[in-house]
Amino acid sequence: MIDQDKAHYLFEYKDGDLYWKNSLRPSFNGKKAGYDNGSGYKKLNIEGKQYYTHRIIYLMQHGTMPTLLDHIDGDTGNNRIENLRPANTSQNMMNSAKRKHSTSGHRNVFYNKERNNYAVYITINKKANYFGAYDDLELAGLVADEARRKYHGEFFSERNR
Repeated sequence: MIDQDKAHYLFEYKDGDLYWKNSLRPSFNGKKAGYDNGSGYKKLNIEGKQYYTHRIIYLMQHGTMPTLLDHIDGDTGNNRIENLRPANTSQNMMNSAKRKHSTSGHRNVFYNKERNNYAVYITINKKANYFGAYDDLELAGLVADEARRKYHGEFFSERNR
């Protein structure tokens, strides 16, 4: 496991990126560290172990490596320290993007075919909570936004709409 001192020895942090300072391969020194793993996250190898770049950046700045880090703006490629915050799984999900296969086009709004309306459900403390059914999709979307704003607090984001 890497610690803060080792991270500072190996890397320099600049504007959301890591640069090699003391690589085992001297030709890497001064070059950007890490590679895109194909899902938008940057990874790197240290002594045979893979790490996410954003976790090393957080470790360098704060001295700890939380189990989970949230990218505040939702951009997994934006590893600026001010865009990273510790989160639990529930909080990280609160800040996730709307699902690509959303049938309503709104987060937490589900079309009910039997009743021909839109139901609003928000997960709070690992439990689905019902916030009503609405004939109007836009109204259902507004109710969902307000419920998330109230119950998700700092993990609510306008981009989640």
